[in-house]
Amino acid sequence: MKAIVNGKLLLKDGMVEGKAILFDEKIAKIVDEKDVQADEIIDAEGLYVSPGFVDVHIHGYLGEDASDGSAEGLRKMAEGILKNGVTSFLPTTMTVAWDELERAFEVIRTLMPESKTWQGAQILGCHAEGPFINPAKKGAQPEDAILPPDADRMLAHKDVIRMATFAPEMPGGIEFAKKIRSESDIVLSVGHTNANYEETMAAFEAGANHATHTFNAMSALSHRSPGTVGAALCCCHAYCELIADTFHVHPGLYKMLHKVKGDKLVIITDCTRAGGLADGEYTLGGQPIFVKGIECRLQDGTIAGSVLKMNDAVRNYRDHAHVPFHEAVNCASLYAARSVGMGDSKGSLEAGKDADIVLLDEECRVHGVFAGGVRKA
Repeated sequence: MKAIVNGKLLLKDGMVEGKAILFDEKIAKIVDEKDVQADEIIDAEGLYVSPGFVDVHIHGYLGEDASDGSAEGLRKMAEGILKNGVTSFLPTTMTVAWDELERAFEVIRTLMPESKTWQGAQILGCHAEGPFINPAKKGAQPEDAILPPDADRMLAHKDVIRMATFAPEMPGGIEFAKKIRSESDIVLSVGHTNANYEETMAAFEAGANHATHTFNAMSALSHRSPGTVGAALCCCHAYCELIADTFHVHPGLYKMLHKVKGDKLVIITDCTRAGGLADGEYTLGGQPIFVKGIECRLQDGTIAGSVLKMNDAVRNYRDHAHVPFHEAVNCASLYAARSVGMGDSKGSLEAGKDADIVLLDEECRVHGVFAGGVRKA
């Protein structure tokens, strides 16, 4: 048994001091520091002790991309994001040719068991962002690879696809959603969509419960036409993703999002292969993207993902939404895990959950990462 002492524990309901967390592969319990009995005692040296982050929407990192279908690329990506406090993730594919997607699904499927013990973040499954989207809101997704909604294509990979983004207004979109929900556990997310308020609410009634990078690549909110944004904010069971880089969504809206969505707000990175690298030219879905600072764009200026690190996203959300540290962490851990059906094993420092633990300072810099109870960074 191991114990972390002398830390500020970020529990789901608040921050506590004077307590120690006992764990091996799973979290055993939290006790008073004076009652610690363990084979190994880790001194947190006053740092914050946080649950590991769960990124449910991340395309790439360190030059690699989930759509490449490269096992070595995913290993490199997993090791890289672990250093940002991410202990589990959904490698996210783009709208590329279907045969390329199937190769990517197969690689992810093959690596999932290995990822439980390797030196990087654990793969929980895949987030398929498309190809069943609306060309009118394709964003940086290549239009020539967009397909009409086809539940059978997706169901053939229901063992690896944990979440799928789709546009419900496309012909057959609602039927697609109903079949996916009735025949699988795939989480359906509304995104890259021009659906109006009524069409989006119909999708939520048909089984969708997630909105992909809220505000971005979806019909906007206005007082006479609430759009997809309005429906996502109004639907009490819909989780809303937020790319908390202060660029995709103005930080002035973070506080409003917190008040409206509460425990249904999920921080994501939407990071591309340019993450962790210098400014310059890279690719996304076979298209060139240009990175300058926190901005990633296509040649025509279209926003194309991010280079956001999850620990920076947590700090941004905490500081601009003016929420306690533990609540910002919840959005990147517990709420994210719940949104993809993993809340029983991931996302908080509760007894019985996987011992995915991160040591953070006040600025969200990462000083140590444990995954499955093993120190990996």
